[in-house]
Amino acid sequence: MPDSRILDIKDLNVSFNVSGNYYKAVSGVNLEVNTNEILAIVGESGCGKSTLATTIMGLHDNSVKIGGSVIFENKNLLSLKEDEFNKIRGAKIGMIFQDPLSALNPLKKIKNQITEVFDYHTDFSASEKDEKAIKLLDQVGIVDPKRVANMFPHELSGGMRQRVIIAIAIACKPDLLIADEPTTALDVTIQAQILDLISDIQHENHSGVILITHDLGVVAETADNVAVMYAGQIVEKGTVQQIFNNPQHPYTRSLLRSMPQNDGINDDLYVISGSVPSLENLPDHGDAFAPRIPWIPTSQHEEEPMMHEVEKGHEVRCSCYKYFYFPDE
Repeated sequence: MPDSRILDIKDLNVSFNVSGNYYKAVSGVNLEVNTNEILAIVGESGCGKSTLATTIMGLHDNSVKIGGSVIFENKNLLSLKEDEFNKIRGAKIGMIFQDPLSALNPLKKIKNQITEVFDYHTDFSASEKDEKAIKLLDQVGIVDPKRVANMFPHELSGGMRQRVIIAIAIACKPDLLIADEPTTALDVTIQAQILDLISDIQHENHSGVILITHDLGVVAETADNVAVMYAGQIVEKGTVQQIFNNPQHPYTRSLLRSMPQNDGINDDLYVISGSVPSLENLPDHGDAFAPRIPWIPTSQHEEEPMMHEVEKGHEVRCSCYKYFYFPDE
């Protein structure tokens, strides 16, 4: 099946009201997602990854200012009314939330939470809905799905709850699947199973997947393309090979260097100084990462950082990447 564009995000800006003032949590984001593709969005907590996901899903209220466009099936999702969005949300765009316990209703049986999707988007009979719910639980690898279908969320392990969330997200075989930190708080073995499951579903349905994570190991194993996000902006994007084999932006290089190494050459773990600035402290101009690499002179940062193509399909924000080095090198 040939690849085709599913989602096209242009100059997306999302601002939250804090004490009467608006601050941008997402600024000038441009991204594309295709069929048969897993796009990973990586970055530290607080960099805007989840805000980007919830904006695509239309989960913000009117107090949030949103600009730009999010084109899906030739429609700008940002301009849709709630009843129009409800026809897309859950049916054509599914989302796997990072905290399955809070995403599931504690008072409803598992099968009823899955069949609720069918209530909105299909005209299946009650028996058909129950049958499909059990098939979905089996598809996501739950043992004895008939028994689990009649259980409540608190009776399941974290890994099983995450599988239920995935079953709900894929119930209508969406064209786009958003997975927001789908392996958070799961042990390594279950993490691998969940990621394999998402990959299998993506191949089976030829869907596009946005995988939001801070785990670069997950990205290396799973993604086709990568967008590195910092302080609400995309600072580098390219194929997974380009990002891992030829990282350019100081933030990307710092993230990769902070990963534990097994080469035995250097046992010291690299630490990126400072932290992601809060909403109120995000700079209006200049390179937001500059304060965390103070040994690079201000003159080597762009006042209004732009994206630069360093090779086909590989872009990096701000020309400071040309001058960056680690102090101990």
